[in-house]
Amino acid sequence: MLDTESVRRRRAWAQALAGGVREASPEAVVRRVCALQAQDALAADLGIRARGRNITAAAVRAAYEDERSIVRGWYLRGTLHTVCSEDARWILALLAPRILAATGRRYHQLGLHEDLRRRADHLLRQVLTTHGPLTRAELTGHLTRLGIPPDGQAPFHLIRHAALTGVLCHGPRRAGEATYVLLEDWLPADGVRWDQEAALAELARRYLAAHAPAGAEDFAVWSGLPLSWARRAWGTLAQAGAITADGDLTTLAGRAGERGYPPDAPDAPDTPEMPEVPDAPEAPDVRMLPAYDNYLLAYRTRDVCVPAAHQARVWPGGGIIRPTVLADGLAVATWARREAGRSITVHPFAPLPPRVASAVDGEISDVSRFCARSV
Repeated sequence: MLDTESVRRRRAWAQALAGGVREASPEAVVRRVCALQAQDALAADLGIRARGRNITAAAVRAAYEDERSIVRGWYLRGTLHTVCSEDARWILALLAPRILAATGRRYHQLGLHEDLRRRADHLLRQVLTTHGPLTRAELTGHLTRLGIPPDGQAPFHLIRHAALTGVLCHGPRRAGEATYVLLEDWLPADGVRWDQEAALAELARRYLAAHAPAGAEDFAVWSGLPLSWARRAWGTLAQAGAITADGDLTTLAGRAGERGYPPDAPDAPDTPEMPEVPDAPEAPDVRMLPAYDNYLLAYRTRDVCVPAAHQARVWPGGGIIRPTVLADGLAVATWARREAGRSITVHPFAPLPPRVASAVDGEISDVSRFCARSV
């Protein structure tokens, strides 16, 4: 049975947040974590920075806009996430029907009946074909042609509906503001296609590659899928011999842990094993995570990564999740930035050991550097 420290160290290592692990590019970071929480665009960029080695804000923007290797959209739990572009379509096909169904009551409250939503999808496709990329305000202006009031939540829900139905996705930023583009124009159409069961198993495998040790309940919380679906995915992976259990927690077994390797692929000779998690380093591995980071949201409980006595400082209520400082995967402080990142204040839960404090100073400098270039 794994103890709490071992679970935390393995999870942080899987997320490229401990053990000295850092990825070389924004695409590599996103591929490793499967999906990066992105309702705050700068926080998402800072999440990539925390997991990368010397990654600049310009490199992140290039990955989104020039390489188009990563893309932002409504995926897990109907919340904005960044995923690898090649994964966008199959993840959307798996998750969007349930998100749309769960939003039905809100559509009804806003008077957005099915025919109106369909006409809005058609209109947004037309205006993006002619005028795109367009900002949310610009799309809202076009939606008034359907009698949609420009204020309130209706325009947002229609834009989000068009994203969930595969009409549009986030495109290049303009003067710091997100724009939207046609999905079919922005991303290549040659990505992997899965039927529902294969897609469900693949998403579960990707989750475990990025978050294990974890359980089916954790996967359900992270994905927003029903627990019955999560258990079904676990069953598929177990039948394929792709997972091993240690009490209530599960890890990937052997070749199933390779990035992009499907769980139902045929066996091959000389199958490589999952890499071993490195031993705890002598020097602490300190990372400054942004608000709403995956590492704090991907599990049913929080006790492994944030001490119970300090959870209210990270989750103060009102849907807020504050930026945190990790030392070897354990939250030891919160932090805040002001003046576009030029001023950063760290609020430790307790006095920091000298080596941790020194590493925090290095992270503060790097966050300031990143934010300055981002601005």
